[in-house]
Amino acid sequence: MKLSQLTAYLESLAPLAYQEDYDNAGLIVGHPDQEIHQALISLDCIEAVVDEAIATGCQLIISHHPIVFKGLKKFNGKTYVERVVEKAIRNNIALYAIHTNLDNIHTGVNARICQTLGLQNCHILSPKHGLLKKLVTYVPNAHADRVRNALFHAGAGNIGDYSECSFSSAGSGTFKGGDDTSPFVGEPGERHTESEIKIETVYPANLESKILMALVLAHPYEEVAYDLYNLTNQHQQIGSGMVGELEVPMDEERFLFLVKDRLQAQVIRHTELRHKSVKKVAVCGGAGGFLLKQAIAAGADFFVTADYKYHEFFDADGKIVIADVGHFESEQFTQQLLLEIIQKKFSNFAVRLTETNTNPVKYYI
Repeated sequence: MKLSQLTAYLESLAPLAYQEDYDNAGLIVGHPDQEIHQALISLDCIEAVVDEAIATGCQLIISHHPIVFKGLKKFNGKTYVERVVEKAIRNNIALYAIHTNLDNIHTGVNARICQTLGLQNCHILSPKHGLLKKLVTYVPNAHADRVRNALFHAGAGNIGDYSECSFSSAGSGTFKGGDDTSPFVGEPGERHTESEIKIETVYPANLESKILMALVLAHPYEEVAYDLYNLTNQHQQIGSGMVGELEVPMDEERFLFLVKDRLQAQVIRHTELRHKSVKKVAVCGGAGGFLLKQAIAAGADFFVTADYKYHEFFDADGKIVIADVGHFESEQFTQQLLLEIIQKKFSNFAVRLTETNTNPVKYYI
């Protein structure tokens, strides 16, 4: 297939608009029209992974972490980033990263951590604002269903676990076409009054052009009247971290053993135990310290994350137990998640998991 077919599908699930400002997710090396026959999935894109792609005949590496975060000014092989990019280009291997945009969707990285730990009733810990907009349009009664269905098909009308959400109200619209118009109803140069349905629906801001195109194509009028509104509502299915519950509460040491076992962690750095049972658990793959206040506010007993600094552990303040399992350990199952996503959609496309352990942290035990 063409590279663009695969990346377009991945971005339909985890749009690039959902990545954090500092991130560099998306196609880093390669051309969208490039033909690919096999892909290699890895948490990190390091030189050994590129070598593995060359050896196995892969034309694409899909990594969670982008190899390039900042602009590169020179390509002389002095850093591992330069060597990776240069080797990929020389061997016609495309590099694609799906990072915080995959973190921030409710079926992404943190959902896989919750699943691995056996958590239930999971939801986004810190939903994002400013990702939703509202469309209001006016349609002749007989065409309301056609327009409404077109908007839903384009991605409008989703609220949480509900789809095809809209509000309709009846009214009358007036218009007068100029001499060069060809109005759907009425005559040019004469004011016309038409019974219309006002349709209101919400939509993700990143789908705006697609939704407006669907509106124009489905609407019978020569000039389509519509209003767009920015919403400050939280997007309940997009955001940072997740929180869920254990099916059966357990004591803290038993839960730490479960976390160590399920996440294959060699060591867990944690704050002082509170000698309470564990029921509600907050998680965040990678560096999640910025979510501590939200985890406490959610009533979590434990916060499973990574990359905590010494002084940051004090912020638990006896209100929660912080468990730092390691960055790689918290996100390693992202590779399997991506494999399943791709195989479900493209069952005949060859995709494989890396055999390279990309964890840069080693433990002396």
